[in-house]
Amino acid sequence: MVRARRSPGEALVEQGRALHDWLADLTPEDATRPTVLEGWDVHALLAHLDLGLQRTAGGLGPEPGTAEGSRRRALEHAERFSFAALLERLDETLDRLDGSPLPPDVVGPQAVELVVHADDLSRSLPDRAPVPQVRGAVGVACRSLCEVLATRYPGRSVEVRVPPHAAVQCSVLRDGQLDPGPTHTRGTPPNVVETDATTFLRMATGRTSWANALASGRVAASGLRADLSEMLPLVG
Repeated sequence: MVRARRSPGEALVEQGRALHDWLADLTPEDATRPTVLEGWDVHALLAHLDLGLQRTAGGLGPEPGTAEGSRRRALEHAERFSFAALLERLDETLDRLDGSPLPPDVVGPQAVELVVHADDLSRSLPDRAPVPQVRGAVGVACRSLCEVLATRYPGRSVEVRVPPHAAVQCSVLRDGQLDPGPTHTRGTPPNVVETDATTFLRMATGRTSWANALASGRVAASGLRADLSEMLPLVG
């Protein structure tokens, strides 16, 4: 019997479970280790995940504000709750989310949070096995950020591909001005950017730059307008 494809909400919960179980295996010493995010240790990052999933369970998107404001809230939350207590809260919230209908504008941004922070934690503790990444959640995250890209820079002059998860057409930003270029409607697009999901998510969230990803060969860009350097990151 073929299992039905997971809904975005189910993929979100599965990724949350993978994170929870990975974090639950850490030692007390691991909880205090710094992460690749400046000013964040593992405990604070867990506190941030707890705050975000609490909002998701309430049908709310990410809390508005700056990255520094988010860090301060996480640090305060980490002072209030021990690492073990945060794990219990996370487990309870995931139980509440399991099977709950969630709007796409809530699921998408939270999937980005879970998938990207799973990658952050894996890079922060390279001596441990990486956090499992749920394929469905990675797809939701990529599609969510591709939608941000297309909405923020409307047009059809360049096609951005993140196989096998997403593809979108948009304009490009050149010298601070939107350059829609020629509209592409049929055949192979003249301007194409293609990359893998991990690289796309890292660029879109400011973990790596367009220039570094391009120089390393992780991004393939063809065409005069295949340049997203002024458009990234999409979120902080």
